[in-house]
Amino acid sequence: MREIILGTAGHVDHGKTSLIRALTGIETDRLKEEKERGITIELGFAHLDLPCGHRIGIVDVPGHEKFIRNMVAGAAGMDLVAFVIAADEGIMPQTVEHFEICRLLGVRDGLIVLTKKDTVDQDWLDMVGEEVREFFAGSFLAEAPIVPVDSLSGEGIDEIVRLLDAKVAAINFQEEFGPFRLAVDRVFSMKGFGTVITGTSISGRIGTGDELTFYPGGLTAKIRGIQVHGRDVALVEAGHRTAINLQGIEKEQINRGDMAASPGSMIPATILDAECHCLSSLPKELKNRTQVRVHLGTREIVGRVSLLESETLTPGTTSRIQLLLQEPVAAWPGDRYVLRSYSPITTIGGGVILDSGPKKRKRALERDRAANRDHFAALAAADGDQRLVMLVEECGAKGITADRLAARTGVFSKRLKKQLQHPVSTGALLVVDSESQRLVAASVADSLNRRIVDLVADFHRRNPLKSGLAKEELRSQLRPAVDQKLLHALLAGLVKKGGIEQEGAEIRIKGHTVTLQVDEQAMEQQIGALYEKAGLAPPNLKEVLAAFGDYPERHIRQVIEVLIAKGTLIKINEALCFHAPAIRALQEEVVAYIRREGEIDAQRFKDLTGLTRKFSIPLLEYFDKIKLTIRIDDRRVLRKG
Repeated sequence: MREIILGTAGHVDHGKTSLIRALTGIETDRLKEEKERGITIELGFAHLDLPCGHRIGIVDVPGHEKFIRNMVAGAAGMDLVAFVIAADEGIMPQTVEHFEICRLLGVRDGLIVLTKKDTVDQDWLDMVGEEVREFFAGSFLAEAPIVPVDSLSGEGIDEIVRLLDAKVAAINFQEEFGPFRLAVDRVFSMKGFGTVITGTSISGRIGTGDELTFYPGGLTAKIRGIQVHGRDVALVEAGHRTAINLQGIEKEQINRGDMAASPGSMIPATILDAECHCLSSLPKELKNRTQVRVHLGTREIVGRVSLLESETLTPGTTSRIQLLLQEPVAAWPGDRYVLRSYSPITTIGGGVILDSGPKKRKRALERDRAANRDHFAALAAADGDQRLVMLVEECGAKGITADRLAARTGVFSKRLKKQLQHPVSTGALLVVDSESQRLVAASVADSLNRRIVDLVADFHRRNPLKSGLAKEELRSQLRPAVDQKLLHALLAGLVKKGGIEQEGAEIRIKGHTVTLQVDEQAMEQQIGALYEKAGLAPPNLKEVLAAFGDYPERHIRQVIEVLIAKGTLIKINEALCFHAPAIRALQEEVVAYIRREGEIDAQRFKDLTGLTRKFSIPLLEYFDKIKLTIRIDDRRVLRKG
């Protein structure tokens, strides 16, 4: 069953760790430095069994401003927040920053805990309560219960348990299982066990014996064992605080911030489309290309902000941006992130990832920014299958496979298949390769189809005596470039619609025929007569060109091709053509000879035909090529069948 994660938030020394100790009996400060300094530095973890039967995981986050990075890593997996404010101090700087971070990460519910109530009188406590209620007005904690507690005596702890029990009992725990994901927050090695990672399971389920891939690096390891809150389990689901023992990978090969996920479920990228809310507390506008620290899951990556819709982002406003990262990261649309300034380090904004592998978008000109605004407006208005079509369109002629589309969108298996049914059945998306389920948008295919027809028509205009354009030559001229499978699919569609005809490797406009001019007709007759008279000793191409030197070479070559296409001539190789009746007569003579003698070789062929080596060898090779004969050593026999 999916587990709910309760996270703490609040200013340093406001009693978050003491509260967890009072709730669970678990000490979450485990480092020597934490115990000596009396403050939380690293994330701490505990659990609480509620009366309703559910167990919740609890994450204790640092409150000191120097450890906000760790706080963000812990807050990334919260379902509920226990917002801790000391009654003797009230709202403090990290109270404000932690609250902004919780909002940016999409935390939607929780409760407010006023600690150290024993240090103030009732009037002061009431005043702080009013201050707190005013501070959270208009937010997800506006109506949250405020519970004063004394963590040392335990006063108020039962009320917190009761409130948590009611909130958790009301949650719908139905979980749609897809690929497993866990953001690594710790990695270490245990003697006798090997490499161990810990983190909060974000989605899906996984079991012992399964494989995990670590993104963005791409290394894969097998799961040896799993623990949830110190207990061995065979299967872990979303929401669980998890420790996973791995085999086949060393501790040094994994980093905090890596995403451990089902193999093939993610695609690392250095560009992310995102919606960004700029905090209203910022003293100045956010400028394009500002260097920032991006907190995504448990990872921090340095990058720059590309403002896609405006020149600057005003405090308190929301816009679409691209995050241009120095290192690749793996994410799904819908993942939340936090932006902090590079130096000095303060929280400046954050929001949600819209696309985990987009193209780099233009933004220099106003028309570029207007196009971006239109794109994101259309994306926001689109339903699930329309968004898939838009993504496939952006992939252009390369298209995208169904597996890669799933990893880009975080939509897998039956859900993806269902969303693809309508656009595929209506023709909005074309399946180019049935094996890989590669998809190309119909709008892209239509543009390429128009280009194909234009290229073939232009070829006919420039080469009136050629029957058609070679398929590979056509492919080389297409921009954007297409591969053979896509070209095959496009041509098949055009043939079906009746726009073009394909004969072998040649493409022509439907109904196109070669029409010779008067002088070309005369040339056709003259060249045909020349080859007919020459019989089995025809001139080579150079000799023909010399004989008809009054005509342009291009026309002579085209007329020869027309004669070949009509079957008047047979092309033996690049230099030699023969009159077709002469070849057919020779073919019958060769067949009769081999049937009589059983075989023929070069010398006997020369004796039979009276031809020199210049013609006899190409002719013998031609008979091999058309599979009339087969060569065995220096002899030839008839090919069976």
